[in-house]
Amino acid sequence: MDLVALQNGLDNLSFAMLLITMLIYWVGAAFPKVPHLQQLGTTGVAIANLCMTVLLISRWIEAGYFPISNLYESLFFLAWGITTVHLLAENMSRSRLVGVVTTPVAMAITAFAALTLPAPMQMSEPLVPALKSNWLMMHVSVMMISYATLMVGALMAIAFLVITRGQEVELSGSSLGTRISRHQIKTHPEALANSHTQPNPQSNIQSATPRISEIALSGSGSAVTAVLVEPLEPGSATVTSTAKRLSPQRLTLAETIDNISYRIIGLGFPLLTIGIIAGAVWANEAWGSYWSWDPKETWALITWLVFAAYLHARITRGWQGRKPAILAASGFVVVWVCYLGVNLLGKGLHSYGWFL
Repeated sequence: MDLVALQNGLDNLSFAMLLITMLIYWVGAAFPKVPHLQQLGTTGVAIANLCMTVLLISRWIEAGYFPISNLYESLFFLAWGITTVHLLAENMSRSRLVGVVTTPVAMAITAFAALTLPAPMQMSEPLVPALKSNWLMMHVSVMMISYATLMVGALMAIAFLVITRGQEVELSGSSLGTRISRHQIKTHPEALANSHTQPNPQSNIQSATPRISEIALSGSGSAVTAVLVEPLEPGSATVTSTAKRLSPQRLTLAETIDNISYRIIGLGFPLLTIGIIAGAVWANEAWGSYWSWDPKETWALITWLVFAAYLHARITRGWQGRKPAILAASGFVVVWVCYLGVNLLGKGLHSYGWFL
């Protein structure tokens, strides 16, 4: 069997399937009442993922080493990772919006690898001596999977920002912290909107006075404003703030996307941590130093800090809504700089041709 011809067919087929699937998801988002479109989209992503799996395995057989040593292979491995995480996220959320935002990215990656890179860059070549190590698979594959996972989580955060469209909302159920669940409040919308607390001049207890915080809440047929209890200074009056309203359907969708983004990033962050640690051990073995402040290492650390700040804000500080979503969305750019931008803009210890 001609493995080169097989690989050329598989990379083009995966691109074609992702292009068709992207259009299916977009049509399904525009016309949600059309039946079976999400099932077709899921099937298309699964076929593209299978094509890339066979492509990578065939290159592994042909070259004799794990296929992640040049730009062509790493791009397809990244696309494979994105489609794999897509299938996981879609199964977790049951939302077609996952495919709306992930398939264009996966399709663009496969298009760049299959249609833009020159033929010599698509060929398997012998590894340089520095890469002939078991750490190649242990470090690089984990890093690439973490990139793919964090990208999908960041894309979900971008989708959340689009859905909320500049409206300040706080959601329940997707992070740890002290919050009032929207399912635990039984207050009538008009009574809640007009509620206030008068100061008690005889009270010296600082934590006794609550105030109204902006938190979107679905009621019976409309979105209402709910309360978040926080302490005020003695003698302060409670302030009632009315948030811009979201429809119950959009609020439910926003909560689902926010939850899946948080969970996917929570999966990708430990993988990134393991990948960085494995890379440090390999660096000490190859170069005699665990950390050299190489551009790739520096940006890997920046990526780690961005998503560590996101998880810290969600878990420890109790952030919800748009603020952590903006932080996660910025991580999408940071991951791309770490993965590809460093190799385009500078040289370093990781620059083995187009080794990523």
